[in-house]
Amino acid sequence: MQRTNKIPQPIEFKGTTLPIVVITLRSLQVDELARAATALFGGSDFFDGDAAVLDLAQLVDVPEPDWRRLKQLFKAHGLNVIGVRGGSEELRYGAAFAGLPTYAVGDRPATVTAARAAAASPPATVEATDAPPAESAAAVVARTPTLFVNRPLRSGQQVYARGGDLVVLAAVNAGAEVIADGSIHIYAPLRGRALAGAAGAADARILCTRFDAELVSVAGLYRTFDGGVPHEVAGRPVQVRLAECVERDTNRLIVEALSTD
Repeated sequence: MQRTNKIPQPIEFKGTTLPIVVITLRSLQVDELARAATALFGGSDFFDGDAAVLDLAQLVDVPEPDWRRLKQLFKAHGLNVIGVRGGSEELRYGAAFAGLPTYAVGDRPATVTAARAAAASPPATVEATDAPPAESAAAVVARTPTLFVNRPLRSGQQVYARGGDLVVLAAVNAGAEVIADGSIHIYAPLRGRALAGAAGAADARILCTRFDAELVSVAGLYRTFDGGVPHEVAGRPVQVRLAECVERDTNRLIVEALSTD
């Protein structure tokens, strides 16, 4: 039998599935976006060097932005902006000149579609949604076991359940932050910040037994309580979720009291 020695080729192409974070922008004012991103992710590099695409489809009649500053803004939160999608031809041309090519817009699973929160939300939001080409965010969440936290979280502390749900069995105090790619369950007072569906899962929820939060977010849609929590949910068991707004073809953030009777 004749033997053949297969010499490895210097280049090889393989199909793969890589997670891409899609950032939907409704403003190109860098300072405004920086405030919105800080409200969502704090001052830290929330992501771990993930690739990101800027979705420009919601922008109408906006001036040319400083693309370099935009990239630096999201780089500060651990995102590497690699291109854009949607938007006007002028915006796409300017982005390409700045080294950001245009990527085709594909259909996305309804379970990971993120949109703006209700009118009570701040005027500019940065929506970060995990958009793997061949997998839904729900499939990604299913890979990781639930993370349990048994100790109180003090101001400045952060817990992130990457790829799964988070269960907290002690208080989340003011200034503390809990984050999960799935849902968050808090069987104690929530006085700090809670961000569920951080990778884009719009079906994620936040549930707690005593609600006094500073900020809540689901799939990038957030609501702050700088003026205090509304009396109808303050100190009560609460569920935070997204609900479809048919008139606007978007989602809105719902904060509702739960009956424990």
